[in-house]
Amino acid sequence: MEQVLLILDWILYVLFAINILYLLVYSLASLRRNLPVPPSAIKHKRFAILIPAYREDSVIHECVYSCLDQDYPTDHFDVVVISDHMQPETNASLSALPIRLVEVHFEHSTKSKALNAAMAAIGNDYDVALILDADNVIPYNYLKDVNDLYACPGVEIVQTHRIAKNLNSDMALLDAMSEEINNTIFRLGHVKLGMSAALIGSGMAFQYDLFRDTMANIKAVGGFDRELELTLLYQGKHFHYLPETFVFDEKVQNTNDFSRQRRRWLSAQWHYCTVFARFVFRAIASRNWDFCDKMFQQLSIPRLLLLGFTFLLAFFFSFYNLFWSLKWWGIFILLVTALLIAVPRRFCTSRLAAALQGLPYTFLLMAANIFKLRGANKKFIHTSHGVVNSSNK
Repeated sequence: MEQVLLILDWILYVLFAINILYLLVYSLASLRRNLPVPPSAIKHKRFAILIPAYREDSVIHECVYSCLDQDYPTDHFDVVVISDHMQPETNASLSALPIRLVEVHFEHSTKSKALNAAMAAIGNDYDVALILDADNVIPYNYLKDVNDLYACPGVEIVQTHRIAKNLNSDMALLDAMSEEINNTIFRLGHVKLGMSAALIGSGMAFQYDLFRDTMANIKAVGGFDRELELTLLYQGKHFHYLPETFVFDEKVQNTNDFSRQRRRWLSAQWHYCTVFARFVFRAIASRNWDFCDKMFQQLSIPRLLLLGFTFLLAFFFSFYNLFWSLKWWGIFILLVTALLIAVPRRFCTSRLAAALQGLPYTFLLMAANIFKLRGANKKFIHTSHGVVNSSNK
C-alpha cells in the first residue's frame, strides 16, 4: 500500500512542480529590464472601438464617456456600442451621443455574435478594432498609446494592461490582485522573454481586417477570447503588450459572481484545450512555441487550486511521512515566491492581509467548480456589473 502511495506521491509532485516552475520562470522574467517605449506616431490610424453591452445599463455610459474623451482626432475613431437586451431609455440616451449604436436582439446572446453583427453594420473603413467591455474605462491618452505601438513594423495585435477600477470589497481586492499576477506572469514576463502576451477579453486591439476575418469563423458561446487567441497563435501571429497603457475594469464584488465567473473560465479552458489539442504536434514540428506555450496554459492547474492543493498535500505528508513532505513544502515555497514577485507592491497592505483570510473559502468555491463544468461552456453566463453586495464590503 505504501508503495502505491509513494508512486502516486511522485506523480502528483512532478505534475505540480512543472506547473509551479513554469510560473516561477515567467515571474522572474518580469523583473528584467523595462520594455522600450514606442516613439510617437506621425500617422493616426482609424479605430473602431467595439463595446458589446449585454444588460449593461448601469455602467455603459461611463465607458462611452471615457472613449469620447480621448486625446485623439475625433474623425479617426468611432465608438460602437452593441446594445443587447438593454432598456429603451438607455438606448435613447446613447443615441443622443456622437457614437454608433448597433442594437441586436439575439435569443441566445454571445460576445462573438455581438462583435460580428457590429462589424457587419459599420463596414470596413477602419485600421484597428479595439475591444472593450461595457464596464471598462480608459484614460484620455489610451488611443494615442495604442496608435504609437501600431506605428512600429509588424504590429498586428496588442493587449493593454487591464487594471482594477474598484477595490470596494474583499473579493474585489483579491480579484484585482489575481489579475495583476496574471499581468505579470502571462503578459509582462512572457513578452520580456520574446513570447506572446496572453489576451484577456478586453483592452485588446487588432488589425481590423485580421480581426473581422478571424471572428467570422468564431462561434464561441463562452470564452471567445480563448478561441480567438489560439486561432491566431496557430496562424503564427504575435501578441504585443503595453504595460503602462491601462484599461480600468470592474472586479467581481461577491462570492456568487466569483464562482460563476471562474466556472465559465474553467469550462472554456478545458473546452478549447480539447478543441485545439489536435494541432499541438504540427505546432511543435513548425516550432510554433507561442501556440505550444498557450496550450500548456490550457492544460495547467488553475493558480488558486495549485496553491491550495500544494499546501494541503504538504500538510498531509507532514503527518504521514515528514521526509516526503519536505519536497512538497519546497515547491510550496517556490510557488509563494513566484506569486509574491508577481504582486505589485501597492497591494501589500494590512487590508490585503485581512482579505486573504477569505482565501480558503475562495479555494473551496474553485474546487467545487470542478464538478460543475458540464455544459457551462454551452450557455452564456453573464457577470453583473455596477452592483455591490453589501455583505462583502
